[in-house]
Amino acid sequence: MAAPSEILALAPLKLVPGDGRRLELDVPLDDMVFGEDTYAATPGVVPVVLDLSRMTGGGWALRLRFEGTLSGPCMRCLEPASPTTAVDTREVDAPGGGEELQSPYVDADEETLDLRAWVRDSYALALPAQVICRADCAGLCPECGENLNEHPDHVHERPPDPRWNALREISFE
Repeated sequence: MAAPSEILALAPLKLVPGDGRRLELDVPLDDMVFGEDTYAATPGVVPVVLDLSRMTGGGWALRLRFEGTLSGPCMRCLEPASPTTAVDTREVDAPGGGEELQSPYVDADEETLDLRAWVRDSYALALPAQVICRADCAGLCPECGENLNEHPDHVHERPPDPRWNALREISFE
């Protein structure tokens, strides 16, 4: 495995407008924190495919693809979860194109690309709303905390209807 890349120098690629190149790099993937739980990113360094194209006018068209896995407690049942998430994202950096066409990851003055930040941000945006152990996770019983995946028939007696409370207080002794 090659040394992880965090900042990629674009100038040494010597791309002229219309040229493109595909790079396969290893980039660190940071752990994610949700509330008080930390989810370990595995592997800590992910292989990414980076497609770069030099645009006319001096800008860059970029595409980043990789897969990452988070390991931590399921947000429904608290059992271990390790979902894998695929990322396929694009960025454009066109000088003079306005804020919409300026990538926060490209430093145009130094001609560098902050790969670590781009990988972290794109991974965070691609993650599902909840990290769960499996798609059909039933979670925990809200009354007693029983794992409903292990005991799918688990039920509690329904509480009595409060409208009948007055009748329960009547004593016939």
